[in-house]
Amino acid sequence: MRGLIPVSVMVTGRGTVSERIKGRYGPGRPSAFSSELRPVVFWNITYLCNLRCAHCYINAGPEPRREELSRDNLLRVAREIADLGLPLVIFSGGEPLMRRDFWDVAQELSGRDRPKLALSTNGTLVTRDVARRLSSLGFSYVGVSLDSLVAELHDRFRGVKGAFEATISGIRNAVEAGLDVGIRTTVTRWNCMEAPGMVDLAYRLGARRVSYYILDSIGRARTIVNDLPSHEQLREFTEALIGKAREYEGKVEIEVVRSNFIGIYLADRLSGTFRGVPRSPLSYQRPGRLREEDHQHVP
Repeated sequence: MRGLIPVSVMVTGRGTVSERIKGRYGPGRPSAFSSELRPVVFWNITYLCNLRCAHCYINAGPEPRREELSRDNLLRVAREIADLGLPLVIFSGGEPLMRRDFWDVAQELSGRDRPKLALSTNGTLVTRDVARRLSSLGFSYVGVSLDSLVAELHDRFRGVKGAFEATISGIRNAVEAGLDVGIRTTVTRWNCMEAPGMVDLAYRLGARRVSYYILDSIGRARTIVNDLPSHEQLREFTEALIGKAREYEGKVEIEVVRSNFIGIYLADRLSGTFRGVPRSPLSYQRPGRLREEDHQHVP
């Protein structure tokens, strides 16, 4: 995951959820993902979504798209992933729970000698029954998107009135079912100051992690670039998280994503000896064709 900064681990030396996801023997005995280096699969299985988020990077929505994989192709890919012996599969979208065959795919990947499973969701469809079903399939983690402590602001950003209450209910249902739950927040100029309160809320709800994603100007977010937080806001945001990491050590894990500069700031702030070096990111991507090629041979 690009630019993931483990704030709690850097500040206190301790994590919570990250140990459980990576470890095969529980949080007291963490282990490597696998005996050899293997990739983690982040699987956007659908463009379907019941919300209309202002920042969506794949422009998801309520209408199905022709280019989505069929149920048969999804199951085939799931079997190929299982055969690769990968450590972790994270289902995302869109909203994964919008696909009726999501459960068939998850079932294909669940069980002994299969990868650990995690779900990235907006939480609005996580009823008690859904949460129990996720638990029965062995999901290790459920990450739920929540972008404000104020219902009106969250609903406006997510494009649907009532989304806030449904998301809070989904978090409670997942926690009640015994799932490890984390809150995922997109950081903008208008919610930066809520960062400490989001950790407090996570603790009250029983969520074990808060992951902050700095707004990235891709997808629909290209139309809201003015909502990017300022440098001063991000400095204050980071200072606030240092305090919260200490306050909730071993209780709520804090991470920041898409923020290499925050990692540099943190390292310098905590040690006083770190100095960064120039970097020029280079990315090369070649589209694969899962309908025509075996998953192992798709570039």
